[in-house]
Amino acid sequence: MPKLNDDQQIRQLANLELLARQVVEGFITGLHQSPFHGFSVEFAEHRLYNNGESVKNIDWKLLARTDKLFVKQFEEETNLRCFLLLDTSSSMNFPETSTNKLQFSVYAIASLMYLFKKQRDAFGLCLFSDKIDWISAAKSTTTHLFYLYAELEKMHASPKVNTQTNITNVLHHIAQEIHQRSLVIIFSDMLENNLDAEKQQALFAAIQHLKFNKHEVVIFNVTDKQKELEFNFDNRPHHFVDIESGDELKVNPARIRDAYRASVKDYRHQLELKCAQYHIDLVDANIHEGYHHILNTYLVKRNKMI
Repeated sequence: MPKLNDDQQIRQLANLELLARQVVEGFITGLHQSPFHGFSVEFAEHRLYNNGESVKNIDWKLLARTDKLFVKQFEEETNLRCFLLLDTSSSMNFPETSTNKLQFSVYAIASLMYLFKKQRDAFGLCLFSDKIDWISAAKSTTTHLFYLYAELEKMHASPKVNTQTNITNVLHHIAQEIHQRSLVIIFSDMLENNLDAEKQQALFAAIQHLKFNKHEVVIFNVTDKQKELEFNFDNRPHHFVDIESGDELKVNPARIRDAYRASVKDYRHQLELKCAQYHIDLVDANIHEGYHHILNTYLVKRNKMI
C-alpha cells in the first residue's frame, strides 16, 4: 500500500473513498496500541433474559448448555455525534501551487469520516463561507458517507472566488441547530478576524456559545506555515493579492516581515488564550505535514468523551 506523504501521490487518487481508506489504514497500521474497539458491532457479554423483551438476541446455543435464557449484549451502533465544519472561503485556496488549504481540509475530512464510520460514530458536514452554504444531518451509514463524499468532491471541483469568511455567524447558527451534545470539528484558516479587535471578540463569543451548549470543540487551524505564519518569501519585490477581497499590494517582504509576524503572533496568542479558557482544542494543521496528527487528535478527544 503506498504511503500518502506527498502531493503528487495524493493528487493521483481522485476518489475520496480510496484516499480516505488508505490514509486511515496506514494510520492504524502505525499505531503501537490500537484503541479501535468499536470498529464493528461486536459482541460484548451475556445477561439474563427479562420477560417481555424481544427474543431476537437470545443465545439459543447457551440455552441448550445451561437451560437458562441469556441475551447477547452488543456495543452501541452510534457512540458519538460529530459535526465537521469546513471553511470554503477564497482564502482557503492558498497557495495556488501544490495542495492548497481547501484540498488539504477536504482530504483530512474525508479521512475522518472514514474513521467515524469505522467507529460507528454519527457524522454530519457543514460547508460555509460568509454563510452556511450546505449542511447535513448526522448519520453513521455507508450511504451517508458516500453522500457526503459526493458533496465534498462537488465543492472541491468548484472552489469559490472572491468570497469572504463569516465564521462568527456560522458558529452561532451551528450552536443553535445542534440539539444533542456533539463533537464539533472546525477546519479553517481563521483569518477572518486577525486584525480587527471587535471582530475577534465576536468570534470568541461564538466559540463560547458552542461550549455553553455543552458541545466539545476542536479547531484545526489550517495554514501554509512557511508562507502565512513565517512570511518566508524571497527578498525581492512581490505583488500580493487578497484572494477574498481582491485588494493588491506591491512590497518587498523583508520590509514588512517583522511587523507581519508580530501581528499574526499577537492574534494567535489571543486565540490560544480564549480556546484554553473555554477548554477548546486549537490544533495547528500545517498543510505540508500530513493527516496522522489530525486523526490522532480526534481519537484522543473521542476517548475523553465516551
